[in-house]
Amino acid sequence: MSIQWFPGHMTSARKKAGETLAMADVVVEVLDARLPEASSNPMIHELRAFRQRPCLKLLNKADMADPEVTKAWLAYFEKQPGVKAVAISCKKASDVARIPGLAQKLAPHRNDAVKPLRLMIMGVPNVGKSTLMNALVKKKVAAVGDQPAVTKSQQRIDISSRLTIYDTPGMLWPKIAHPIDGQMLAASHAVGVNAYIDIEVATFLAGFLLEHYPALLTARYGFATEGMDAVGVIEAVAKRRGCLMKGRGGELDLEKASGLLLTDYRSCALGRISLETPSLRAERAKQLLEQQAAPAAEE
Repeated sequence: MSIQWFPGHMTSARKKAGETLAMADVVVEVLDARLPEASSNPMIHELRAFRQRPCLKLLNKADMADPEVTKAWLAYFEKQPGVKAVAISCKKASDVARIPGLAQKLAPHRNDAVKPLRLMIMGVPNVGKSTLMNALVKKKVAAVGDQPAVTKSQQRIDISSRLTIYDTPGMLWPKIAHPIDGQMLAASHAVGVNAYIDIEVATFLAGFLLEHYPALLTARYGFATEGMDAVGVIEAVAKRRGCLMKGRGGELDLEKASGLLLTDYRSCALGRISLETPSLRAERAKQLLEQQAAPAAEE
């Protein structure tokens, strides 16, 4: 299943972002630490490359991601020119307090009231941009919700005479090339619920957890995973949580169980999980290239 979600407001948001970026000094790209590359919008890279702007990549929700995997991602991003990466939780004031100083190092020429530092906060939906914005300003200036695309318009906030911040709506891109990226984004609640089916995304997640974090499944639900497949995991969750279809003679409600599994992942009730690593990302990219090359070879 290929997941695509590009509401109409995102087209205008992209155009507006391109115009505003001309006035900004540093792009602050908020990523989901559990899927840093899949949650990095290629349009943001294109826009800042065109304007030649440095980027501070914030791996937000780092307290929900696998810490060893996050270390690998930080090392990966630090090798990219004009990029500084840091793992944070936007809900921790001490983490947020570091951001202006880190951004300042990327634009040392913008450091006084005459030339204030201008930051542009960007990222995919529901990754924590509004929470970050409110924490930076120290009051509620952006709507926060547990659904993607809560913020639909851009705003400018002058925090001080030395610091200005532009907040932008969450933006995906028109075509998500790799189906697994869509699955990861859906599992992490970065796309609208009308763009996917819970049981299909939960099946992807269950298969990944079986391969990489089977002990967390056992710890959370109390069943052994040996010999299971992804559908078996969802069935086992349904049995353990009493997810039954009403009036269907005890038939398992796999849709409800899928929702429970996704909620447990999204809330970190399952534990600290990362859905991709740099090496796994490279492997998936190679597979995608091979798949794209196969039809051409047949012709």
